[in-house]
Amino acid sequence: MAEAVLFDFGGTLDADGRPWCDRFHAGYRAAGGRLGLVGFSEHFSLSDRMLARQPGISGFGMGRMVAAQIELLRSLLPDGGSLDTAQWSWGFLRDTREAVARNRVVLDQLCQQFELGVVANFTGNLRPCLEELGLEDCFAVVFDSAVVGLRKPDFRLFRAAFDALGRPAEACWMVGDNPVSDIEPAARLGCATCWLAPAERPLPAGLAPTRRIAAFTELPAVLD
Repeated sequence: MAEAVLFDFGGTLDADGRPWCDRFHAGYRAAGGRLGLVGFSEHFSLSDRMLARQPGISGFGMGRMVAAQIELLRSLLPDGGSLDTAQWSWGFLRDTREAVARNRVVLDQLCQQFELGVVANFTGNLRPCLEELGLEDCFAVVFDSAVVGLRKPDFRLFRAAFDALGRPAEACWMVGDNPVSDIEPAARLGCATCWLAPAERPLPAGLAPTRRIAAFTELPAVLD
């Protein structure tokens, strides 16, 4: 029987399976940007690496981090100078806070039955972001890849989380939106997995999560 649940952050706790690159791109287009997702994603990946090197990043909360990444994107994108970055940032944060408020109700319910934790590829400031969003108190363990020095899909990051919870992999669930980083490595260790993704998103060949959901609010029924 499951005793603990681990979550990704960055598409899972803060959205219904929409990766940040997709969400930032939607905001970019709404602000007047012209690049398609493929072209935008190259700049987004570079902005991620630059963000991790920002002075003082370990203390950035959610709002400050999003604003910083959008400023980096503006400097990288060919049409970045013409964009309304304040509106772009506001829209991303609004959607995040709405999702978090909705999902906090689910987490409060799950806390009655399971120990909860977060395992995320992040930039060293996961705890300040969770705190700003009012989520940190939900979790017994928080593993930020930049703090630990390991990134998913490295199995050792998951093992460290299982050990911190004092549970074997077989007694845990992993819930995430990335099938390669979240689902595959956890499943190989014997952990039950739940893939959170829009219904239209195809599952990569060869991957088989224990369950699939299209909204975070569906999770309690899966874990019962």
